[in-house]
Amino acid sequence: MIKGNSQMEKQNETEEIKNREGSVKTAPKGQNEKKLSSFFVRLASGIILLLLLFIILPAGGNLLLFFNFILSIFACYELLHCFSFHKEKMSILPYLFISLHYLALFYGKHFEMVLMLVYFILLCVDYVLFYPEKTIREICLYFLILPYAGIMFSYLYQTRGVMHGKILVWLIFLSSWAADTCAYAVGILFGKHKMTPVLSPKKTWEGAIGGVLGSFLLTYLYGLYNNQVYDGFFHSPVKLAISVAFASLFSIVGDLTASGIKRDFGIKDYSNLIPGHGGILDRFDSALFTAPIIYFALVLFVK
Repeated sequence: MIKGNSQMEKQNETEEIKNREGSVKTAPKGQNEKKLSSFFVRLASGIILLLLLFIILPAGGNLLLFFNFILSIFACYELLHCFSFHKEKMSILPYLFISLHYLALFYGKHFEMVLMLVYFILLCVDYVLFYPEKTIREICLYFLILPYAGIMFSYLYQTRGVMHGKILVWLIFLSSWAADTCAYAVGILFGKHKMTPVLSPKKTWEGAIGGVLGSFLLTYLYGLYNNQVYDGFFHSPVKLAISVAFASLFSIVGDLTASGIKRDFGIKDYSNLIPGHGGILDRFDSALFTAPIIYFALVLFVK
């Protein structure tokens, strides 16, 4: 009887070991399927976003203005939720001033400085009336929303509005997304010296240099191509390439700024609006910084 029990126990142990081995073997398969699925979701949403840009950016005009306005409103929404301000009555204020900014652009007016001053004064009024419940930290975070989500974002539309903007507006993405791709590739191959070990451990100085040089080369080729197609369209492809390379430096700042805010407030993504990518600020964080630089470079430097 004892012998039979011991045999049964051995059989049970053998089955348990097999079950464990089977679960260990099947786990990576499930993880791989999940990773593959998330990759295709990310790819599909990225393609849809690019298609939207390929349709809306060349069209320009009020269609782009409205699209840009929606992007800013969603970015405002994401920041308010990140800061946990979305349930406050004051949360209507950044929405209002972003809307006023785009309304001014619709009429061809530039009231950015006036709006910023009035917005700041109203925030200070709220601060003194509700002190000490309101803190200066909250006022500073509220103030950040208008230039970050509203004014800086609007330079996508404003760049499209310059002469030959239908072609030049793509420089915003050459200096951000293309530069980021070049930086990633160079960083993977040659990256050794970490740029910001705490904030973004994977970013390296070698990658940053690769991003700048990559954006310079791509823009120079873009300039030469358009010179051929449009018979001397760009007066100086070198000037254009320098401007984009300079902007690409700040695309890194934009990326790291967005990452820093997320780390400070303990969130992974700003939202789930773009499946596989996160929110509007997750996808356009670097373009937010390059858009105004490209605009002013085209207006003041590349003529």
